[in-house]
Amino acid sequence: MTTIKTTCSRCGDIHLTPDDVSLELRPGGREGDYHFRCPTCTIRQRRPANSRVVSVLLATGVHFEVINPDPITEREIEVFAAALESEPDPLRLLAG
Repeated sequence: MTTIKTTCSRCGDIHLTPDDVSLELRPGGREGDYHFRCPTCTIRQRRPANSRVVSVLLATGVHFEVINPDPITEREIEVFAAALESEPDPLRLLAG
């Protein structure tokens, strides 16, 4: 079974399974943060994940989701939809 070694801020070195860890990726998927609950003290922890850590976690089968800190707003969708209706070449809107 695959184990992931990390550090708990209270307990020191610990070993987890891929199911014990979750990964939040920033858009682009090269960096993010990973989360886990220490199996000893049960404190939930968050750690930064650089591109190397992301690669290792993904290779071991850790569940991930892409987090977008700046999601598209309803207003932006409305403006884009209105522009699509008035623009003779809608693909031109995507170029800018």
